[in-house]
Amino acid sequence: MGPFAVLFPAAGQSRRFGDATRKKVDHEIDGRPVWRWAVEPFARRDDVAQRILAVAPEDRERFENRYRADLAELGITLVEGGAERFDTVALCLDRIDPACEFVAVHDAARPFPTRAVIDRVFEAARTYGAALPGLPVSDTLKRAGDDGVITETVSRDGLFAVQTPQAFRLDLLRQAHANRTNLSVPVTDDAQLVEAIGHACRIVPGSPWNLKITRREDLPLAEAIFRGLLRDSEG
Repeated sequence: MGPFAVLFPAAGQSRRFGDATRKKVDHEIDGRPVWRWAVEPFARRDDVAQRILAVAPEDRERFENRYRADLAELGITLVEGGAERFDTVALCLDRIDPACEFVAVHDAARPFPTRAVIDRVFEAARTYGAALPGLPVSDTLKRAGDDGVITETVSRDGLFAVQTPQAFRLDLLRQAHANRTNLSVPVTDDAQLVEAIGHACRIVPGSPWNLKITRREDLPLAEAIFRGLLRDSEG
């Protein structure tokens, strides 16, 4: 089967991160920016033929100047993203090499995708056409009104907290994005678009280390994960 192209959306405004001076993907873990940690595991794979990183238009010149050597070393095509995540992915889809049969989308703010997770997602995507990693929800879930009063306890049976990379046949994801204007609900990931055209998405086991950095307090946790992964690799 054909190779994968991997897309890394990094065009968001990082509003929830709460740092007016730097976006979350620019913060460093052990001297390397978060986005580079996210890309590196895919740069070492023989089944990945293309890596596309999308940044906000206003960030492109700064990003190119600051990370020129990193982009060249990792073989990254840098493009400008859109206003929303699905706009960014759609723009990236237009830049994919025709030789790629599959596409994966991975959060640039998710620095530690393990090889095992990537292997599972890629294998399932080849078999089923659409796959994503997830962890079964273990916390008790409550629904509450705007006043903060709990209205019900939600069963967690069959519920998963999903992660990235999410991988798809390229033709399938293109069809799903072409259909996105027909949706009347907020779109939060690419699997949702694929589900909307009636194609089943397969969940495979994710990893608790596959953290997405959203708020500033996630950085110390990412540092702790890094130190743990380093110890494991050295052991």
